[in-house]
Amino acid sequence: MVNFSSKIIFLGTGTGVPSAERASPSVLLQLPSANVLIDIGPGTLRQLALISIPVTKINYILLTHLHPDHCADLGPFLFAGKYPPFLADRRQCILLAGRAIEQFFIDLNGLYGRWIEWPPGLFTIKSLPQERPWEEEFPEFTLQSTPVAHTSSSLGFRITLPNGKGLVFSGDSDYSASLVELAQKADILICECSFPEEEKVTGHLTPSLAGRIAREAGVGRLYLTHFYPECRGKDLIGPCNREYRGPIFLAEDFQIVPI
Repeated sequence: MVNFSSKIIFLGTGTGVPSAERASPSVLLQLPSANVLIDIGPGTLRQLALISIPVTKINYILLTHLHPDHCADLGPFLFAGKYPPFLADRRQCILLAGRAIEQFFIDLNGLYGRWIEWPPGLFTIKSLPQERPWEEEFPEFTLQSTPVAHTSSSLGFRITLPNGKGLVFSGDSDYSASLVELAQKADILICECSFPEEEKVTGHLTPSLAGRIAREAGVGRLYLTHFYPECRGKDLIGPCNREYRGPIFLAEDFQIVPI
């Protein structure tokens, strides 16, 4: 694997529909001093293993929302962390998600109990506002979130690095003015593009709508992801390019994006 000091690795660019080509949604942001997972859909732990990233090296998990295709490997992640050699090497991990994460985690503990309980101080949950923008500085980056048009717990995230680079992750979303605001002048926008133009589904984006968001936000590069099977064989670049004239990429599993 090519080595960059900071990079994005697409772990899963598909959906909840099983696919041999695309795993469920997850993106890894590798920084010099931290690894950040944005969503942890089913199969994410396997994808991490295939690129030799142990679960002990994940410092942050950001959940855009709580649909199974975006969070189903959270229980297995915590269970894996109980493996004694992993636990001995475990650093603190912080989970950030909308306020619905509080009840979600109560329910998860009701299912698995001590099998997913880490020693005190190693795993922290931080619930974020679901009705307004939010911002906080962490040692490695500044994190912003905003509600987006998908579910009541859906958030888009913006990570700003110390060098000023802005990275935006839409999660699942329909067209959202809040997402446009979050993505203003971002260097990279990773945006869902679930369905082709002629098969629009409420709560999701088509190529032209993803392009509209990128154009209105003035982003530097646009990466489309979260492709349902309906996208297979369809022109996604053309309709997007009619709205947004910057660089457009169709993300692939294990694709590396240097920052």
